[in-house]
Amino acid sequence: MIVDEIVNELGQGKDVKLSSFGTFSLRDKKSRIGRNPKTGVEAVISSRRVISFKPSQTMRKVINQQ
Repeated sequence: MIVDEIVNELGQGKDVKLSSFGTFSLRDKKSRIGRNPKTGVEAVISSRRVISFKPSQTMRKVINQQ
C-alpha cells in the first residue's frame, strides 16, 4: 500500500519525502547519443523521466556506522 502511494504521487509529478529515510524525486533527462559497447554502433537515447533517490542524513549516519 505504501509503495502504491509513492508510485501515485510520483505519477502526478510530485516529490515524495519519507522522514528519516529519504526523498524520491523525478528528473528529466535529455535525449543524447549513446554507443553500444559491444558493437560500437551509435544510437539515439530518447529523452525520458527517471526516478532519483536521495537518502536522508539519518539514513546516511546509520549506514556509515557499520
